[in-house]
Amino acid sequence: MPEIVNSSRFGSIEVSDDAVIDFPAGLIGVGGSRFALIGRDEGDAFLWLQETELPELALPVTDPFPFFPDYEVLLADAEAERTGITDPADVGVLVVVRADADDPAAIGANLLAPILVAGGVGHQVMNEAGWAPLREPLFAGGRRPAVA
Repeated sequence: MPEIVNSSRFGSIEVSDDAVIDFPAGLIGVGGSRFALIGRDEGDAFLWLQETELPELALPVTDPFPFFPDYEVLLADAEAERTGITDPADVGVLVVVRADADDPAAIGANLLAPILVAGGVGHQVMNEAGWAPLREPLFAGGRRPAVA
């Protein structure tokens, strides 16, 4: 059954059940625990995670793999256990996107704390991969070494 979600950016929108993601542990540094994944068209490169009860809370996200084909998510055992995900093939991966306030053209992705989604449940995790920067330019044209 579709659900109506109110957004300060998009107004009232109808979303399908399969677009709603529950985050039992929330998102790092953000309120809310239930988000709708919103895109304008099928196959959009950028989507929004809109909190279903907080109209002002929406985060831009994207699938990291078209931008970073060799990106990988490695989890510590405790983190993998916390998510309850047993089959990586069943997981969708999203990363939060942000523009620099001083340079809006500098669009970057948080590869350090990706969002894993499986069966309508999402978990933001800490990526243990050797290369997983907090802010990696989306349009840099190549991998930069991680900055400590």
